[in-house]
Amino acid sequence: MTVDTLRHPGLVPGSTAPHAPTLQAEAGQVRGDDVRTDWTRAEIAALFDLPFDELMFRAQTTHRAHHAAGQVQLCTLLSIKTGGCPEDCGYCNQSASAETELKASKLMDVRAVLQSAAQARDAGSQRFCMGAAWRNPKDKDMPAIIEMVQGVRQMGMETCMTLGMLTPAQAEQLAAAGLDYYNHNIDTSPEKYAEVITTRTFQDRLDTLENVREAGINVCCGGIVGMGETRADRVGFVHALATLPRHPESVPVNALVPVKGTVLGNMLADTPLAAIDDIEFVRTVAVARVTMPLSMVRLSAGRESMSEATQALCFMAGANSIFTGDKLLTTGNAGDDKDAALLAKLGLVPMVGEEPMRKEKTCC
Repeated sequence: MTVDTLRHPGLVPGSTAPHAPTLQAEAGQVRGDDVRTDWTRAEIAALFDLPFDELMFRAQTTHRAHHAAGQVQLCTLLSIKTGGCPEDCGYCNQSASAETELKASKLMDVRAVLQSAAQARDAGSQRFCMGAAWRNPKDKDMPAIIEMVQGVRQMGMETCMTLGMLTPAQAEQLAAAGLDYYNHNIDTSPEKYAEVITTRTFQDRLDTLENVREAGINVCCGGIVGMGETRADRVGFVHALATLPRHPESVPVNALVPVKGTVLGNMLADTPLAAIDDIEFVRTVAVARVTMPLSMVRLSAGRESMSEATQALCFMAGANSIFTGDKLLTTGNAGDDKDAALLAKLGLVPMVGEEPMRKEKTCC
């Protein structure tokens, strides 16, 4: 790697000009040459090491080249089947192995789900996400899942599902129903993964993402920081996403909410490791924006404990999507009123129009 590449980690090898998009693209034109899937870990580590103001400038420049400035996508997440999951994810209180007071429930009635979706739409949400605590959906559950997708789409909202691992046939069923997005997070770096989850592998995650892509469904894929990982793990996490054959259309960045009774909750609660440093979290958001310029970058779990200043920095770093409402699956969230007040204070407005990667898909 050349000295210039280290100074400007967005450089294409062999070039002499920064590869990051310029402000002349601010009108919203999608430039395919701004998107790379060949990032190296060294380049991503160099981005993390940039002076904070330089990284923020790089991230905001990239953001404005492809996304409407001052607009934030509002999404709502509903747990449609809670608890009793056979996976042993160390961060999750829905795992059957977690010693929490959370009670397992059956799949929600379709009408109740659609009623929640209508309430979310009326509160301004553009995307309705539905999550079930399963290792993978059973074929007997698919008719109800499909009915939910179709019902939410008829309301004019985007749909997203997270149901665990999918077979190719299940992915095709969801695509035929009109599912817009499927969420399946990689959680952390490939090296850290086995310390967090033992009941499925990192490759299992990638296989489901491939099944989703093959079916033509947009991918929502991110992970969790603040699980006691190193910066090298955060570099590896971003690298795994930024070198996928196609970047995820949506990249949620979660800060761990340490729930007592879970492996990580017991390990990290009431310790300095329980919360990632605010500036390091913002850096992670900014590096995700620079390396995946067209993706929607979403502030997800952990936002309810962030200060307004930290959230404002995340928006400056290129985050342009949030979950609204009082709950994210089973943990607390900021709430609609608090979110509305923060967006008003910052002069941000709900997003209108289509996401850049979906626009690119349909226009070219």
